[in-house]
Amino acid sequence: MTKSIYEVGEIPPMGSVPEQMYASVIRPERYGPPSGAFEIERVPVPELGRGQVLVLVMAAGINYNNVWAALGYPFDVIAARTKAGDETGFHIGGSEGAGVVWAVGEGVRDVQVGSEVCLSGLQWDELANDIRLGADPILSTTQAVWGYENNFGSFAQFTVVDEYQCHPKPANLTWEEAACFMLTGVTAYRQLRGWDPHVVRPGDPVLIWGGAGGLGSMAIQIVRLFGGVPIAVVSDDARAEYCLRLGAEGVINRKEFDHWGRLPDVTDDEAMARWTHGARNFGRRIWDILGERRSPRIVLEHVGQDSIPTSLYVADAGGMVVICGGTSGYNADTDLRHFWMRQKRLQGSHYANTRECREVTLLVGAGKLDPCLSWCGDLSEVGKAHQLMRDNAHPPGNMAVLVNAPRPGLRDLASTRDALATV
Repeated sequence: MTKSIYEVGEIPPMGSVPEQMYASVIRPERYGPPSGAFEIERVPVPELGRGQVLVLVMAAGINYNNVWAALGYPFDVIAARTKAGDETGFHIGGSEGAGVVWAVGEGVRDVQVGSEVCLSGLQWDELANDIRLGADPILSTTQAVWGYENNFGSFAQFTVVDEYQCHPKPANLTWEEAACFMLTGVTAYRQLRGWDPHVVRPGDPVLIWGGAGGLGSMAIQIVRLFGGVPIAVVSDDARAEYCLRLGAEGVINRKEFDHWGRLPDVTDDEAMARWTHGARNFGRRIWDILGERRSPRIVLEHVGQDSIPTSLYVADAGGMVVICGGTSGYNADTDLRHFWMRQKRLQGSHYANTRECREVTLLVGAGKLDPCLSWCGDLSEVGKAHQLMRDNAHPPGNMAVLVNAPRPGLRDLASTRDALATV
């Protein structure tokens, strides 16, 4: 008989759906530092719609978007949803995860109850007019980030996703490993492989900002996998060593330079001279690592305001700066003379489509990409994990929290049930 709620880590009978669940919840009155913004609450289990899948969450990945959700800035996700008619008044984050399909809605064909899946992080309306006319769903005006812009993410015992978000969980991964790569890995993959003709090719130098972070650690591996030469930008020696072990050709410590921030006005000769001196020295470090005067054909960006002037400056003639975020700010300055005369490209990139998500899971399953899990907590530590990320005190690589998996190291539902039986 189905209970109204199960304790965290208590696995219900297969297919039994309770009325309520435990979740790590953000509410507007708690907006602020992530360590205090998340609290575990009892909330209703979300209802299934057509084409949707209810998943029993075993583990969830940690990403920077829910630092913003916790702060309520620069985008108040709850206020935006309330304005659109959502009356829940709370936010359950988590834009990636791994778990077991527990129920399916009408029209679901490709996953079944009991399937073990990794969950991708973007949703769209498959009936949208732009998609029907042939648009890549990732470019649809209806796309939104699940567990950030949309509610009921993976920081809960159960989550509801669209069917296309479910990808077969690689059998070689633990729940926590399977939960931590589907946002950073596929984002980096699209940045490096999705923008013809600027896809990483053998011998291509690629500059990677935040090389020791989740995005950077996946990018270093992807560049190497396709024959490129990754150069990582880091903030300390420990992170530098991590990137070198992962396969970076060399590293640059950004703290050895002081020209970061917005580009000075081009009419301020003295300030421009100081900035140009710093940018040129940064570029020379790239030459030193490569052993020749070559510049990056691709620059993988997510820092934004503080670094974009330098990224655009050091990118090779005909090269591309591809950016998926702006953690230091949204203003992007450049001296357009260098930009058009050197025929450079600035490309926005946002997550990945279903095919790219599937390709990354296959590479991970084949052992060609390491998820780079570095830290694993439990559902009560969601706020702690995001605080570490906000303070730049998190370990290199990707982070995850266990939800229904009782301890790290479990790989499937059978081993999870066995572990619970011994408790």
